[in-house]
Amino acid sequence: MRIAYLSTFYPYRGGIAQFNASLFREFEKKHEIKAFTFTRQYPDILFPGKTQYVTNDENADMIPALRKLDSVNPFTYLSTAKEINKFKPDLLIMKYWMSFFGPSLGTVAKFMKKDTTVISILDNVIPHEKKIIDIPFTQYFLKQNDGFIAMSDSVKTDLLTLKPNAKVIHADHPLYNHFGNRLDKKAACEQLKIHPDKKTLLFFGFIRDYKGLDLLIETFGRLDQSYQLVIAGETYGSFDKYREQINKLPNKKNVFVFNDYISDNQVPAFFSASDVCILPYKSATQSGITSIAYHFDIPLIATNTGGLKETILHNQTGLIVDEISAGAICSAVIRYFDEQLKDKFISEIQNLKTRLSWEKFAESILNFKETI
Repeated sequence: MRIAYLSTFYPYRGGIAQFNASLFREFEKKHEIKAFTFTRQYPDILFPGKTQYVTNDENADMIPALRKLDSVNPFTYLSTAKEINKFKPDLLIMKYWMSFFGPSLGTVAKFMKKDTTVISILDNVIPHEKKIIDIPFTQYFLKQNDGFIAMSDSVKTDLLTLKPNAKVIHADHPLYNHFGNRLDKKAACEQLKIHPDKKTLLFFGFIRDYKGLDLLIETFGRLDQSYQLVIAGETYGSFDKYREQINKLPNKKNVFVFNDYISDNQVPAFFSASDVCILPYKSATQSGITSIAYHFDIPLIATNTGGLKETILHNQTGLIVDEISAGAICSAVIRYFDEQLKDKFISEIQNLKTRLSWEKFAESILNFKETI
């Protein structure tokens, strides 16, 4: 099959680029595939992080994508569609995660030839941080697609709210497999310069308000000196309010902050040094952090929001906290260690790994295409 894949690829960085690269590599094993990406993904004024691009010290998968689409230049929407049509794909795959991309990706899809099936993988339909453009831009985008892949039931529900007749299947987020092997915990702690003998909680990934880092910091303040908290990720905005909150903690010396983009070659140390990964989200659909944690056999504790409980199996691969509060998260953390649940959960995670492969995810997309 001939597949065109339009989304974020190298030289852009981040979880979406990593997802796309992993799926691209799976498809290229058996199919002819060509990647297309942006000349400009976000205008600098709209990007809250330090950089959108891979830096020299990062070990990124250099997918050979054709840079064609400027997200804010309508003239490139048509030229990108024309370029993809020249490839004559049987299938166009896109990734959709925020309404800002509705006009650009939607217009490219609109001008695909009729013999090209358009399927989009949905991270979000209704964004966490809502804006007035969300509904009209997303509705325009959805209208141009033939089918959708939702990676959680909450996303599927949001889709059917906006497009009741949508053709959609649910396929769970595959587990990342490009980060290398788990390290010895003591060696990982030494690499990060943290205590090797403390119970280690990890908050990982881009720091945004909806991810609830403030709740986790408040939670940590209720724990004793046998715990340490590692915060690893770049802030979208300012870290000042979190730093101020940390400075008020009685156990602030046990908080270790790595407030920067974490490159792929740095990831193993953070997860290998940790006993549990915490997702204290105030809202969510699904999280790619879950699949990274599973790759390193690290259980999770997460709030019961969005689709997190679909991939974090309560009392099997982690704990789901029903109440989004510091007190409830604290109780779950204490239970996790007091009942020594880590080894039990790791066993379940290893069983889960066989089901959440990139091969099965790719197959589900192609099988779905044949039903449209």
